[in-house]
Amino acid sequence: MDGAPLDLALQLVRHGAMSKRIKVAAVQMTSTPDLERNLQCAQALVEQAASEGARLVVLPECVVHLGPGAAKLKVAEALDDRGPILSRFAALASSHKLDLIVGGFWEKSPSADHVYNTSVHLGPDGQVKAAYRKIHLFDVDLPDGARLRESDTMLASDQPTTTQTCAGLVGMSICYDVRFPELYRRLVDQGATVLTVPAAFTLTTGKDHWHVLLRARAIESQCYVIAAAQTGLHFGERRSYGHALVCDPWGTVIAECGEGEGLAIGYVDPAYVDTVRASVPSLRHRRL
Repeated sequence: MDGAPLDLALQLVRHGAMSKRIKVAAVQMTSTPDLERNLQCAQALVEQAASEGARLVVLPECVVHLGPGAAKLKVAEALDDRGPILSRFAALASSHKLDLIVGGFWEKSPSADHVYNTSVHLGPDGQVKAAYRKIHLFDVDLPDGARLRESDTMLASDQPTTTQTCAGLVGMSICYDVRFPELYRRLVDQGATVLTVPAAFTLTTGKDHWHVLLRARAIESQCYVIAAAQTGLHFGERRSYGHALVCDPWGTVIAECGEGEGLAIGYVDPAYVDTVRASVPSLRHRRL
């Protein structure tokens, strides 16, 4: 039987009793072709999140640079070379002793005219703990006439990635990945209890699909979802939907950004994940 109300124990765990909660933050910002402005904004928002007690902070996709065409190639860095951009984020993570997920970082690839769209986990010591390269590339013609071809300048990966953080084992993804539930099944099978979805969702798709998709991934995976977001006008006619949010394993949005740049701050509670999974054991009931 589905749809039974939460019992008292479930409610107590959900609201923080009987468990240890970790404060997390999803960043919302408007990246542009102005690299230095983007970095200053990201730093200010991470510092604000840290000052409010967040121990895991997720930055959005395209955080370093969101501009037309192949301009991203000019700012791409190799992870092992520790260039000035990655070094800046590493110093930010280590100075505030937090887990920082740099949502979509432009990483150099073996191809001179393509980059990886990479989500980088920097630990409290400033070291790279994990790097997830986006699997699903957004090649679409949208109803509003916009034509997006990520594969023109990006290479796709095929490796699902998890990483250990203060908030639990995180399954990493980026933006368009959220439309592919099989990826999140794989991440849950690897032990994930938190899913990160840094994004630059277009206004056209976001207004109809953003909340539905994120809540669905939370409910079916019985995981917390931390979705950082781009918002507003970036260049030309390119606009993002925003609404960075934190969603719990029951599918409830527990924190969400409004208009403009800012933070969605909530709590991840490992005990609540266990309680939800015990209350509705759908992960154990899988047949296919």
